[in-house]
Amino acid sequence: MRDVRGYLARLGLPDPGPPSVAALFALHRAHVERVPYENLEIQLGCPTTVDPDESVERIVRRRRGGYCFHLNGAFAALLAALGYRVRWHVGGVQNAPDDPAPGASGNHLALTVHGLTTPECPDGVWFVDVGLGDALHEPLPLRPGVFRQGPFTYALDRSAVVPFGWRFDHDPSGSFSGMDFAPGSAGPEDFAATHAWLSTSPESPFVRTLAVQRRDASGVDILRGRVLTRLEGSAAGGVAVRRKEELTTLSSWYAALADVFGLTLDDVPQQRRRMLWERVCRAHEEWAAARRVPA
Repeated sequence: MRDVRGYLARLGLPDPGPPSVAALFALHRAHVERVPYENLEIQLGCPTTVDPDESVERIVRRRRGGYCFHLNGAFAALLAALGYRVRWHVGGVQNAPDDPAPGASGNHLALTVHGLTTPECPDGVWFVDVGLGDALHEPLPLRPGVFRQGPFTYALDRSAVVPFGWRFDHDPSGSFSGMDFAPGSAGPEDFAATHAWLSTSPESPFVRTLAVQRRDASGVDILRGRVLTRLEGSAAGGVAVRRKEELTTLSSWYAALADVFGLTLDDVPQQRRRMLWERVCRAHEEWAAARRVPA
């Protein structure tokens, strides 16, 4: 990777030094807090690839984010440049508990980092994922267990459908139910076809709906279409909606992108910015109309 310093500056971090668990956690936290999960390029009609060099360029120079192929691909490149033993894995996210096709479908890129042994992780393998949107804030030891991060509770176990693979179960309040990933190493070629479908198909959720998510220690900010939501912990110990607002003007919508998610879109011409807003409004109106139709 050519610009490690630039990437670290994007994360607001100094040189982390040699690989360590503490540094890995700091890198992971900074990434999910400063580099949002988003599908703006798809909504703008601008094609991307799963090439990690291109993803790094977009994150570092254009101060954008991306979804799993971009975020985890770029983060893996940074980790490798810093000396970490990192592997790509083919994963599959399920968006509902009754998803008909659980397993490592290829719609998600997962990462593991190896060789960092601690008492809680005696084999030194960590599940690392900055591309799950509203999920992980920090890495998890790759072992069966239940883990609490802020208001969210996660579980890791052996996959029931992927031989020798792993299963991550999201908090019930999350935007998806879970993700399975395969044990073998993967590369960009394993995700190119799925990325093309997700980027262009009218059936793709990334084409149908704009989504931006940013995780921090106490919760998550979510922009879905024109609805801005903040989830944090509740007094009862679960997850509560702390703020939910429909953004009704172009200026308030772009202000939320900039102020909440750090996405100023300075390189997008005014005409395209207006076209993006109009596209989001059409999708929002269709969604609202569908909710009004009696069952």
